[in-house]
Amino acid sequence: MHDEDFDAFYAASASRVVAHVSAMVGSQGEAEDAVAEAYMRAWNRWKKIREYDDPEAWVRQVAYRHAVSTWRKAVNSLHAHRRNVTDRPVEALNPDHVAIVGALRKLPAGQRRVIVLHHLVGLTVAEIHDETGIAPGTISSWLARGRRAMAEHLTDRDDYAMGGERRDV
Repeated sequence: MHDEDFDAFYAASASRVVAHVSAMVGSQGEAEDAVAEAYMRAWNRWKKIREYDDPEAWVRQVAYRHAVSTWRKAVNSLHAHRRNVTDRPVEALNPDHVAIVGALRKLPAGQRRVIVLHHLVGLTVAEIHDETGIAPGTISSWLARGRRAMAEHLTDRDDYAMGGERRDV
């Protein structure tokens, strides 16, 4: 029973959690490592974790914390890794996806995290607070600032420069 429950949970949630954590931390490779660690921890505690209201939120939170902890331990190697990762071509991504990921990377980590949790995961401000412990007012403020900053990065500058009206993506 333990194996089947966990296998079903993993199959239903793993790719989604990797996508969310990747958007939060700005690196697919780091997200995959952190999510693998989080699922291993969930497997070891599955009897307890499966009883939680949202086991996926627990895994996402553990993965995010693991990624942040890794950053703190290896800042210099992280910068080198990011340079190598961003230089490799990524297949099957459309220009909009690339633009959104690029805009997310320009946001401060806190704003990026709440933008991903709200817009990609679909959590409410209250749910983000429950998952992260960040004050609801701070979440709302970061969402507003993050949206404004992303809009600036996602504006079609060519149309604006040619005298046309500014169009935000």
